[in-house]
Amino acid sequence: MTFTLFDWTAIVGYLLVTLFLGLYFRKGAGRSTEDYFVSGRNVSWWLAGTSMVATTFAADTPLVVAGLVYSGGIAGNWIWWAFLPSGMMTVFLFARLWRRSGLMTDVQFAEMRYSGKPAAFLRGFRAIYLGLLMNTLILGWVTKAMTSIVSTTLGPTMATWPWLVNFANGMASVFGSAFAGSDGQAMVVCVFFLIPFTGIYVTLGGLSGVLWTDLFQFVLKMGIVVVVAYYAVSAAGGMDAMTAKLAAMHAATPSSDPLAFLPDFSRGLTGEALWTLPVITFLVHLGIQWWAFWYPGAEPGGGGYIAQRIFSARDERQGLFSVLWFNIAHYALRPWPWIFTALAAIVLYPGLARPETSYMLIVNEHVPHPLRGIILAGFLAAFMSTIATQLNWGSSYLVEDFYRRFLVRKSSEGHYVNVSQLVTLILVVVTGYVSAQLVSIRSGWEFVLELGAGTGSVYLLRWYWWRINAWSEISAMAASLFFSILLQWQGLWVTLIGRPEVYAGSGPVVFAKTALTTTLLTSVVWVVVTYCTKPEPQELLRAFYRKVHPDVRGWQPVAVQMPEIPATRDLERNLWCWMLGCVMTYSALFGVGKLLLGHYALGCSLVLVATASAWQLSRELSRSSY
Repeated sequence: MTFTLFDWTAIVGYLLVTLFLGLYFRKGAGRSTEDYFVSGRNVSWWLAGTSMVATTFAADTPLVVAGLVYSGGIAGNWIWWAFLPSGMMTVFLFARLWRRSGLMTDVQFAEMRYSGKPAAFLRGFRAIYLGLLMNTLILGWVTKAMTSIVSTTLGPTMATWPWLVNFANGMASVFGSAFAGSDGQAMVVCVFFLIPFTGIYVTLGGLSGVLWTDLFQFVLKMGIVVVVAYYAVSAAGGMDAMTAKLAAMHAATPSSDPLAFLPDFSRGLTGEALWTLPVITFLVHLGIQWWAFWYPGAEPGGGGYIAQRIFSARDERQGLFSVLWFNIAHYALRPWPWIFTALAAIVLYPGLARPETSYMLIVNEHVPHPLRGIILAGFLAAFMSTIATQLNWGSSYLVEDFYRRFLVRKSSEGHYVNVSQLVTLILVVVTGYVSAQLVSIRSGWEFVLELGAGTGSVYLLRWYWWRINAWSEISAMAASLFFSILLQWQGLWVTLIGRPEVYAGSGPVVFAKTALTTTLLTSVVWVVVTYCTKPEPQELLRAFYRKVHPDVRGWQPVAVQMPEIPATRDLERNLWCWMLGCVMTYSALFGVGKLLLGHYALGCSLVLVATASAWQLSRELSRSSY
């Protein structure tokens, strides 16, 4: 693809806007770490929520969704749609508790809820594990996706830049094939320009700069994916022609229906079919994954950058509404442009060996040339919004929960802000290295999911059950890590159990089996460890109960010691709101999809269900306790 002056103007204009926002918020971000990491705790719900949506709309997201739909139809999206119950639980059961805690990072929770050396170890370990290891892994696969996008769109242009070709060849001689060819030149652009540029405006503006940049980037990103979807469906002959072709393709082959919203449960309940997406794998996604798996942006009980946005909210109500808006936009509003582009790709490019490439093929071959610079600017926005949040979030862990807690405990706020900026730049360097080592995008998704399998139940219960202690979390994390690696290490596993067929099968089959096994074993380990270790000291439990006011029924042994504190009994109402929120969002998601596909009766019915659920939910939210 060759770029015109108009294309380059759009790209440069986008970069200048982001830099301006970083410079604009520089003064406020430099006052203290609270300003730098949680924007002075004065953010409105719509800005915090939109920032969450922008962050989870990364450069890899349209590509991965295209691959999921191309391979498994619309139903392939259940691998991430299944996280909605977790997100809605964060809204109604945890958002207010997080905001009430007054923390700056969710890792600080360890020493608020637990005591002694185990709590200190947990805080320091999670700071390094999440802030450095997991964070750079996430940043790495997002960079991998952006590398593919840059290579596809700018490949011929980059080949005419001798300085870039020579630099990439030099890097390839040192670091290997990751920097070879057009993909290597794209890797140089991402690692040595785009990520450092993002690091600059994050370093300058802190979270305030990230939030307002996210707002601008989200509007741009949604605009470009709608445009791509329009031209993709048009190239496939229009909506009616496209759906007719998809139906004909399904009739001609035994594969699942690409237009089905749910898996095909009629394909058998024995053997391999039992474990494929239509049966057990689907049940793992919807029945276990949302509460048992840790995953960034969908942590059971909230956490990560979701908790960071809650901390930044003006008050508890604003925090709750920010996560509610995030979940509605994330699941009900955003997916359909990606999905329709992927459906068009099935018609336009049958038999692709790498389905994730279908999205950029459509951009290259069917989007008019004058729009391609804006399209690339939109992908830059998708990439940089995620990079910006991950850099700010990761550095908050490394500075607040490791450096300030364990290395330099008493210094000026200016010192910690400077260290935060330095750590941000260090993360930029590490991210570049990690991205060069990754093989694929989806492998990163599934690896992160499996590493967190079984830990989610601890993160849910630690707020509502007094008996959870530091060893509960430590043992859950250690067991999940141990069993997930053991199950991946197939040679050792076969030696131990002597049955190589137990974990054989296709990718989704192996994922379902290992996820179930890891969840079960991890849950057994942490429950046994909890009852075999002492509870946290009563004084600390009383302080936590006094500050956070969790539902009294899981804290009865502590609450009886503090009769002066009014008992909170809101679990039933919160669970009712949680159910309403899930019904509302799923009904809106499927209702919009059915309407766009021309199924007007069912679509309208689902939209009515969503509207009724929203009305009832608004009545609940209008009560004073919310």
